[in-house]
Amino acid sequence: MKKNNAFKRIFLSQRVIALSTLFILFVLFSIFGKNFLTTNSMISLLESTYYIICLAFGMTFIISTGGIDLSMGSVAMCGALIGGVAYSVWGMPIGMSLVITIVVCVCFGILNGVLVSIFKIPPFVATMGSSYIAQGLGYIVSKVQTMRYPVITSPDGWFKRVFYKTLNGFPIGVVYMILLFAIAYFIFRYTKIGKYACAIGSNSEATRLSGVKTRKWTMLVYTIAGVFAGMGGIFYSATYTSVLPGSGSGMEMNAIAAVVIGGTSLSGGSGTMVGTIIGVFIMAVLRNGLQTIGIQQQWQVMFTGLAVLLAVMLDTYRGIKEKHS
Repeated sequence: MKKNNAFKRIFLSQRVIALSTLFILFVLFSIFGKNFLTTNSMISLLESTYYIICLAFGMTFIISTGGIDLSMGSVAMCGALIGGVAYSVWGMPIGMSLVITIVVCVCFGILNGVLVSIFKIPPFVATMGSSYIAQGLGYIVSKVQTMRYPVITSPDGWFKRVFYKTLNGFPIGVVYMILLFAIAYFIFRYTKIGKYACAIGSNSEATRLSGVKTRKWTMLVYTIAGVFAGMGGIFYSATYTSVLPGSGSGMEMNAIAAVVIGGTSLSGGSGTMVGTIIGVFIMAVLRNGLQTIGIQQQWQVMFTGLAVLLAVMLDTYRGIKEKHS
């Protein structure tokens, strides 16, 4: 009986279901999609995930605390916009503009941490306010102008060659995604930050009474998310070169969807970086695959929404089963 229950738990594990879903989608689109399984298509699929993966890693930390961050996309683009202004308007070196991008995003991460942990503002409300602030700041600093980063053949083209792809076309960004995954996985799995984040999400008051400084660790989680948002802004700039004011709105929804699809519970208390990266690729394969079979964009959005709803329903079902077991 115990063996059967253990097998059932493994079978119903959202991470296993997510990985199976990714495999099935890949096979289906490989068979029915036009030019889906080609080198250019696969490289394009990878390149479309760089910045979302960064945002999703940061979002995993936050959702594991039982929180949410609705500002992450706007913050990432705000950092990228201000970094672009520093490079193309203020005449700063491209390396300094990248540092500015990270700093801006970290400042917003700290702001969110202060609002949530010290002022006790619900994360939904706090980060929604931060989202508007980030959008407004981006508009003001950029004067509502598109900011352009150097192209690969320009004197500062090393930026794209280092963060996007080499001159011979190798997608160097994949190397960084592997490195960032290793860092995020290690921090979340083997350090106090990840353990306390899950503990706070499971029962914040009990964690505080046990001697853990929940305010400190909550603020640190949002700060880490700010770092990942900054990295997302850098990879977006390297991939697409142009950054439009207001373009970050909604990006955080893709990150949230990937995290939930990957198996991190929206109620907090648990999380998985492996599941998160699987979730990102499920969404990327779904989006690119639907294009290859001629599905229009509005249908792609609907199918993505359905995927998120199914993931949330599975998470809810799993939570109910765990309470009654």
